[in-house]
Amino acid sequence: MWIFAFLFLQSISNVFGEDLHSSLYFVNASLQEVVFSSTTGALVPCPAAAVPPATLRWYLATGEEIYDVPGIRHVHPNGTLQIYGFLPSSFSNLINDNTYYCTAENPSGKIRSQDLHIKAVFREPYTVRVADQRVMRGNTAVFKCIIPASVEEYVTVVSWEKDTVSLVSGKNLDAG
Repeated sequence: MWIFAFLFLQSISNVFGEDLHSSLYFVNASLQEVVFSSTTGALVPCPAAAVPPATLRWYLATGEEIYDVPGIRHVHPNGTLQIYGFLPSSFSNLINDNTYYCTAENPSGKIRSQDLHIKAVFREPYTVRVADQRVMRGNTAVFKCIIPASVEEYVTVVSWEKDTVSLVSGKNLDAG
């Protein structure tokens, strides 16, 4: 009888002990967008951590579990989503500009990451130019930097130059 009671208590303590050592959580839940070059591709880890290890899966925002597409998209055994580099002619909204999320599941339960937008951009040559302006002598001229629409989201004007000399706001810029 004592042996039975001991084994029963031992099994209960094992169950509670496992619960105390079981966890499931996200380590970096702030990431909302991954922008990558079409020439390099991207590696996106599922930001979950778990004890015992969790099964990690990736889904489109529609709830459809994603599948491997050889040479285009792959989910590694460690839960990292890899999107391979590609030629512009192979661009696909479904893969290269879409919203994904990952899930992690272990005996503690199942958790879902927030949506993560993954977007490819193309490396292409572009030219930034100044819009032509006419102004009468003695008046103020306003210059506008023209950035091609395809890259304007990724380009920031950090300074203005005249003949390779950086111009300071408010300084007399008379050409003399």
